[in-house]
Amino acid sequence: MNVQEYFGRISYNKPRKDADLQTLTAIFQHHIQAIPFENLSMHCGETIELDLRSTYDKIVRKKRGGWCLESNHLLFWALQELGYDICILGGNSYEPAERAYTAEMNHILLKVVIQGISYIVDAGFGGAYQMWQPLRLISGKDQPQVPGIFRFTEDNGTWYFEKVKRKHYIPEQSETPYFTDTPGAGNIRKIYRFTLEPRHINDFQELNTYLQVCPDNILQKKSLCSLQTPEGLIALVGWTLTEMKYNYTEDMDLVHITTLTDEELEKTLKDKFNIVLENKLVP
Repeated sequence: MNVQEYFGRISYNKPRKDADLQTLTAIFQHHIQAIPFENLSMHCGETIELDLRSTYDKIVRKKRGGWCLESNHLLFWALQELGYDICILGGNSYEPAERAYTAEMNHILLKVVIQGISYIVDAGFGGAYQMWQPLRLISGKDQPQVPGIFRFTEDNGTWYFEKVKRKHYIPEQSETPYFTDTPGAGNIRKIYRFTLEPRHINDFQELNTYLQVCPDNILQKKSLCSLQTPEGLIALVGWTLTEMKYNYTEDMDLVHITTLTDEELEKTLKDKFNIVLENKLVP
């Protein structure tokens, strides 16, 4: 395993500099635009092993993506190799249907400290809630990025991560361009909560196994693959391909939705996500 090969995978070819914020931001953006957030292994009959060598082989050598446990673990390794002061944190994602955070830790994120300032780096949330740049760990401050305005709030040692939602214009669905992703739920989308207790990848082994066998979780119910693009994102959920262009007009994202046939799935994965699967996908 070597960092140059990882750089090749994410098409990062700038000279290696100090472990500064500018370099971190550039590597992070290359990572999220090259490595899809995906759980396709679960729907191809493959087992996901949570160890660095397996993750490295899958994402770097086989040019696959991964879910948060894999993508952020790989990024953690790469940044550590480059000399960053970095640690793994654990989060509890927000379930809109339940209107509550999960009781069990089910997300991995990273904290990077540069010149005494803490940043949260997370390449593993996917979809429209994926940050595009490291976010300063500061409570109550709006941090605008291309995908939207992100914000942390802290309460008694627990940190909450959220995003201000934008309207969606979906030409295929409506003549009126005023759609939000969850109408009536206000314009704040809670994403997850976390504490600053340092974690180790082994703390997530049980979760990794559980997510692959528990029939109730969203990752079992849906095959997912999403990738950030220079303008927005593309996402394949089951047979539904969504292409989003961020902020194409003031405070509104343009969304195109297409339903694919079985025959189109393989081609779409290769053309849009640069993924070639070894086993057959059952969406």
